Amino acid sequence: MIPYVLVAIAAVTCFEMLRFSGFYIIQPGECGVQITLGKIYDKPLNPGFGFKLPFLTEIRRVNVRQNTSEIMASCFSSDLQQVSLKLKVLYRIPEASAISVVKDYSGDPFEQLIVPRVQEAIKEVTAQKTAAEIVKTRESIKVAGLASSREKIGTFLVVNDLVIEDVALSKELEAAIEAKMVQQQETEKAFFKQQQAETDAKTSIIKARADAESIRIQGDALQKNPRLVDLKLVEKWDGHAPQVLGGNISNLLPMNPLPAATGK
Repeated sequence: MIPYVLVAIAAVTCFEMLRFSGFYIIQPGECGVQITLGKIYDKPLNPGFGFKLPFLTEIRRVNVRQNTSEIMASCFSSDLQQVSLKLKVLYRIPEASAISVVKDYSGDPFEQLIVPRVQEAIKEVTAQKTAAEIVKTRESIKVAGLASSREKIGTFLVVNDLVIEDVALSKELEAAIEAKMVQQQETEKAFFKQQQAETDAKTSIIKARADAESIRIQGDALQKNPRLVDLKLVEKWDGHAPQVLGGNISNLLPMNPLPAATGK
């Protein structure tokens, strides 16, 4: 009975292997490439369930969702300074390119196609700027590098975005840029103080001219009407007689005689 049992077990095993190797499932966000005895079919397979020849047909799955990978780009600025940029590349593989990706790039075109093109594009952009400009204008470098990368890669792959995570300079260059920025800030601060001093001086001149004009107007008015001084004193008088008076008080304040005291 033992040989029959072994044969039965082998038959069931073979049946199960044939059953499970006769179909495939492609998940959402993937694209299938069918290969039968080394031949690649020209039409990609959509997500879902399907049947294939057991042991003869292989289904390669290609991720068509967005991928994110990091790369480094060592560049030279226009002033011949070495600058290293750490980049994140956001890309995806279109379904129409799935067959070529499997055939020409073994399913992963990032290292062979995207990395060299992006590095080349970034080097061309940074070569037009000084090291200080590279540090201060990341966004413009990103925009120009993204446009150049898309042009070099074409429609075979879709580069959605580039992110400049870090710009690394030599310690000597960082110190020189920092010193230059400090000097520029001091110059701007001195210029602001100079502008403020000029503004204060102009304000003082305007105020002095206004005071002189006011004095001149009051002098002209006093010459035309000498009693103007008495009027000013009356306007400022608080109604209380001073405790100490000297000279002719009649010339200081016009005062009416006090009423006579009345008694019972």
